Amino acid sequence: MPEIVFDSVEKSYGPTRVLEPFDLHLADSEFTVLVGPSGCGKSTTLRILAGLETLSGGEITFDGNPISHLDPKARDIAMVFQDYALYPHMNIAKNMSFALRLKKVAKSEIDERVQRTADLLNIGHLLDRKPAELSGGQRQRVAMGRAMVRDAGTFLFDEPLSNLDAKLRAKMRTELAEMRNTIDKNMVYVTHDQVEAMTLGDRIVVMANGVIQQQGTPEDLFKSPVNKFVAGFIGSPTMNFLDGDLTDVGGTMTVAGDGFSLPLSDALAARLRTHGGKAVTLGLRPSSITLEETAGAAIDLRVIVAEYLGAQSVLVTRCGTEDVLVEANSATPIAPGTIRTFGVLTDELMVFDRTSGLRI
Repeated sequence: MPEIVFDSVEKSYGPTRVLEPFDLHLADSEFTVLVGPSGCGKSTTLRILAGLETLSGGEITFDGNPISHLDPKARDIAMVFQDYALYPHMNIAKNMSFALRLKKVAKSEIDERVQRTADLLNIGHLLDRKPAELSGGQRQRVAMGRAMVRDAGTFLFDEPLSNLDAKLRAKMRTELAEMRNTIDKNMVYVTHDQVEAMTLGDRIVVMANGVIQQQGTPEDLFKSPVNKFVAGFIGSPTMNFLDGDLTDVGGTMTVAGDGFSLPLSDALAARLRTHGGKAVTLGLRPSSITLEETAGAAIDLRVIVAEYLGAQSVLVTRCGTEDVLVEANSATPIAPGTIRTFGVLTDELMVFDRTSGLRI
């Protein structure tokens, strides 16, 4: 499995630049997820790696060897597409073995690879059926199996679960997470779904507007986002943002805005003391706001809607003119329209420069 390095890679279509120059190092046998909103450049990055798009600048190397001049078939890569791309007139076994038959691999080896891969994906009993006889989830497994049976050094996945319904997506996500632990290969996975990214990735690369915003482990991105975009994109329910001013009130660093005034923890205050008077955006995770008023700081919120999810509820509340999400135990129902005081875990607050969006 190669070590893959992007060196100053960029992409433009005529005068329109869709990928700003970037460097990226994909370690051997790592599961890397490229995540971001539509149009951020993640699928373009994957297609450049596969050889389906040309570079506008920079180079990609496999174990130090440049590969941008190589045809896709010479890159030892297998790709799973969003739309399955199965041959409707072939049964599942022939769909999965198509590339091997083109390479004139021995029939006994083809049969062995197809059966082993099909069993891994729980579709061994479907090999004689046609794609039209399968469910969406089964067709997606076949598409993955067709790539995996080639035994390539690197597997690429371009939003493979996006056509599935929510329940099936969750099931396939679990199966993928289980499967990745049994395959010692490089895997690069593209998705717009941060839950998929957090579940599957050893390392996550967050992209927006053709720029890599941050890369790291799921825990790194959740706990230490470098800017407001990453903080708002990673985590579910999404982070709350409240604009305010950073002030020193009697030696206590405080962020105050429309309808709130929250003191910062000692550690955060020490780091931000030189930024007094700055216009900032305060970031609060829904899990950082509690029904316990003694949590360290307090904020008054008016409950607009309670979204009942079973044991937990998500409260949509309002602070001034801004909606604020709160995770709460459903055992303590709160009626819409209620104004109550919530506690805030100040150790979990984040502060961002209001102009640049960078965390400070």
